[in-house]
Amino acid sequence: MNIYKLLLILSASLPLAFAQQASCNPPKNKVWNFNNLEGWRLYSQDKNPDSQTSISNGCLKIFTKAGSSDRKKAQTIEKVYTTGRYKWRTFIPKMEPGDRASVGSWIYCDDQHEIDFEVGAGKKQDRDRLKAKPGDMVAWMTTQAHPFSSVPVLIKPGWHTFEIDLTEVDGKYKVQWFIDGKLKHTVMQTFGPEYAFHIYCSVENLGFIGDHPSTRDYAGLFDRVEYTWHK
Repeated sequence: MNIYKLLLILSASLPLAFAQQASCNPPKNKVWNFNNLEGWRLYSQDKNPDSQTSISNGCLKIFTKAGSSDRKKAQTIEKVYTTGRYKWRTFIPKMEPGDRASVGSWIYCDDQHEIDFEVGAGKKQDRDRLKAKPGDMVAWMTTQAHPFSSVPVLIKPGWHTFEIDLTEVDGKYKVQWFIDGKLKHTVMQTFGPEYAFHIYCSVENLGFIGDHPSTRDYAGLFDRVEYTWHK
């Protein structure tokens, strides 16, 4: 390839490169009160096409059906969120021990770059290890890779504030998980702001979080999601 053709190709690609870089500049502050679904999209990661999602009285409601493999999700349309404080006000229903159901408040780039709160009743072995009492739920705080880390803590059913805080340390994400304002877990990732995230709310019947198919319908409520950018 001669030098003139190479320069032509590079000059044509520069506007696109700058546009992609600009699109990754996140809004400094964003609040969703769920009076509507503006800025969000719904989908089902299962064979059931029903969204099983609704808006009522300023709350996003998502539910799964008993005995099903339902995986119902809402995600931000924009995938631009990086360093910052992510906050969900989420209602966790009381679940039967061993039921495979989870209420999720999390962020996702791809299967290798995902950071979660997943809350369910938990498997018997997990409940025994945590010395769970009747009515206790298990909240898992997870990074899917780079490195993988998954730490459970006990919480009660009801309304909770879940927060994921991403700060940049030497170009990498430092991840902190907070529940109701209390720091619960910290992990350093091997990647940083070159990976941007969607923000998610979900209710899913997940195998890892229980011993058997769910025995009841379960609904999670989300009345507020916030993102505050860290400079």
